[in-house]
Amino acid sequence: MSLSIQEQIRSYLPEFLRLLEESVNRDSPSGDKALNDKMADWYSAQFTRLTGGQVERDCHPVAGDRLLGRVGSGSKKIVLVGHYDTVWPKGEAGKRPFTIRDGNAYGPGVYDMKAGLLQAMFAIKALQNLGRFPADKQVILLINSDEEIGSPNSRAWIERTALDSHAAFVLEPPMEPSGALKTARKGSGRYKLILRGKSAHAGVNPQKGVSAIQELALQIQRLHAWTDFTTGRSVNVGVVQGGIGSNVVADYAEAQIDVRVSSREDAVRLEEEFRALRPFHPEIGLTLTGGMTRPPMERTESSGALYELARRIAQEENNFVLEETSTGGVSDGNFIAALGVPTLDGLGASGDYAHSPLEYIRIGEIPFRTGLLARLIESC
Repeated sequence: MSLSIQEQIRSYLPEFLRLLEESVNRDSPSGDKALNDKMADWYSAQFTRLTGGQVERDCHPVAGDRLLGRVGSGSKKIVLVGHYDTVWPKGEAGKRPFTIRDGNAYGPGVYDMKAGLLQAMFAIKALQNLGRFPADKQVILLINSDEEIGSPNSRAWIERTALDSHAAFVLEPPMEPSGALKTARKGSGRYKLILRGKSAHAGVNPQKGVSAIQELALQIQRLHAWTDFTTGRSVNVGVVQGGIGSNVVADYAEAQIDVRVSSREDAVRLEEEFRALRPFHPEIGLTLTGGMTRPPMERTESSGALYELARRIAQEENNFVLEETSTGGVSDGNFIAALGVPTLDGLGASGDYAHSPLEYIRIGEIPFRTGLLARLIESC
């Protein structure tokens, strides 16, 4: 009797963990091109060795080089999406290297999302070794290098590659304890508000000054009032600064603002509201920069169908109830879904504490999560 996909992947587990250790013990902070290019070298070699596929390297002068791994030549293009950059600085892997305790694997980037990238490679390998790689499919693995900082250098590359895809599967971690898959994500934006007033001595002649900080306080109240949890909109002023001393009327203040929206229509409305911002005080100068950085990933009938396929596979093969969810967090799946490509997100390794020193994955669930991806590639 031939092995099932999950049994096949379970036989790979020692190699999977060895490679996971190698990858986690390599620093790859988003802003370090030299380290990221070395990380790209490593992933390129592993993809070629594990799948026999071809790798196209997209070189970039500032960001780490991106990778496009390709297997198969069928008419249906399936895009798998991940990133190797992490939020952790250079030297973090040396401080707390990969470890295994109580059935969990720990280390910087293990959950977000170096395990997910290996899941993609081993899912392809399992299909090949079992003779089940679908002849009508071409599977492309996109490995990005700057996702954690918003993919500023990679968006066009991702959109260009994914445009005509039959389906997209994003290997970001699920972020839910249940391992729920994501059919919707909010869109996000970043703005910077700069206010310029007139300085004066706060004790001698404060009436001659125009406080940029007072103006900022009024603007913060206005901006936070734009939040509407019933529609999924949030506006958060997260960083403020200004002034040079308590005895000086501040002539400068600024704020950094994060926004999240659930629909494209609300993204347009919010952008219009930002562009219409005006100062309360007539002598204040107001400058606004930034904008929406990722479009919303809205649930569609086609993305819902991918989830239903995943739910049936999990129920039939594992008697497991696989849940569906949405989130305010963003991923490169936002870009792809906005193109109209059916997109299912959160297929990475289950675990917890992304962007935390407590970050971990559950080793025992790797065969299930990787096998689910393989079955989705085979069946969609």
